[in-house]
Amino acid sequence: MTRRAGRDGHTEWCGKDHRCGLGEHRSDEIVVDVAGRSRAVLVRVRTATGREHAEVRVRVALAPSDLAARRQLVGLLGDLRQAVTRAAIASRPRPGRAA
Repeated sequence: MTRRAGRDGHTEWCGKDHRCGLGEHRSDEIVVDVAGRSRAVLVRVRTATGREHAEVRVRVALAPSDLAARRQLVGLLGDLRQAVTRAAIASRPRPGRAA
């Protein structure tokens, strides 16, 4: 996994097309699709400052009743919080180790 840009300024994983602009580089979309139930789309992004991010969009079918849908949303938000926290902790450099 290279972090350096090539001669054209694009990274190895960059989509190298209209998705890149305003100093950003964006990968092709990685799609996880559970037909009729949920879909997640992940894009790797490098900003103009060189910082890299994962951009994630999630679509989940909700239950027809409001109470059940609210329960789903509470569970989804809890799971997302845990995933984001885990990713943030993993990205921090550990003391005594190179970043």
